[in-house]
Amino acid sequence: MLGAMRRVVGVVAALLLAGCSTAESPGGSAPPADPPKGIKVEVVAQGLTHPWEVGFLPDGRMLVTERPGRLVLVENGKTTRIKADLGDVVARGEGGLMGLLVHPDFATTRRFTACFNTAKDIRLVTFELDGIEARRVQDPLRDGFPANPSGRHSGCRLSLDKDGSMLVGTGDTARASIAQDRASLGGKVLKLDLRTGEGGVLTYGHRNVQGVAVRRDGLVLTAEHGPDVDDEVNVLKPGANYGWDPSKGGTEDGYDEDVPMTDLSRFPDAVPAVWSSGRPTEAICDAVFLDGPEWGDLDGALAVTALKGAKLLLFTITAEGGVHAVSVPAELDGTHGRLRGAELGPDKALYVTTSNGTDDKVLKVTRG
Repeated sequence: MLGAMRRVVGVVAALLLAGCSTAESPGGSAPPADPPKGIKVEVVAQGLTHPWEVGFLPDGRMLVTERPGRLVLVENGKTTRIKADLGDVVARGEGGLMGLLVHPDFATTRRFTACFNTAKDIRLVTFELDGIEARRVQDPLRDGFPANPSGRHSGCRLSLDKDGSMLVGTGDTARASIAQDRASLGGKVLKLDLRTGEGGVLTYGHRNVQGVAVRRDGLVLTAEHGPDVDDEVNVLKPGANYGWDPSKGGTEDGYDEDVPMTDLSRFPDAVPAVWSSGRPTEAICDAVFLDGPEWGDLDGALAVTALKGAKLLLFTITAEGGVHAVSVPAELDGTHGRLRGAELGPDKALYVTTSNGTDDKVLKVTRG
């Protein structure tokens, strides 16, 4: 009897060390907080198909990528198709036209970078916008990201680091060895020069990074899909391993998703998640920090969209990057279906995209 009790205690301790939670609440491994008050949601664009990413131009207009391989401009609620050579985009499963980053010097260069699947790989291409036409000026900026023919675990979220470089979150393409293979660009967060595409792996051991958020002090957090348990929010530490290894140290050829999201037994130095969904997963997606007095006590909170969970999660983040509490606004809790993209506009409002497949929308979220 005593031995059995010790085994139970050992299992519980292992779960705690792994940052796992079995609590079926939006709080996951952090305490849930009351829904914030005064949240307002407006539709600013509609009639879209799987809008993946929103990027703001200096004049406040929005560029939006649609996963089937279309790029649109949004102004005053009107959407205009951008003429661009996107004929090599392969939209299949989770893959297609995905991440977008408007360059910080867009006012003079007119440049933005997009990420998409092709028949060979996933790649970054830089475009120059002229009116409603976009031409390729760096094709590719960087190629050779691994891709699964099914599109599974394509990743490819783009974000601007505090030093002006580009951070790219990639997926492991549902292949067993890729996340731990430092020679591969899959299952990683990459740090690249925005002008040349040069650079390499910042962190590794990821399953499918869907959100990369940079706080004003330079702290970087990611949002990552778990299998059937443990979506994760992680604080990035350069050179660190985040512990996903479905190959079990190279002993499995198949994609064994029963391994922990952060396998501290196999990788004792792996970085534990600062938040884990436990069960069920939310399929968390894009992430961005709210920033401005307009948000009141939510100033500095991390906003994370959820696909399966069909909600917006707001994380109260400590100075060191820990998660203090999680709240879910009632106005974005199952009210608009699957939520994917998240971007803070120049007006400090939060812009969120739906991903339901028909009549998708861009939503403007503010706090009164």
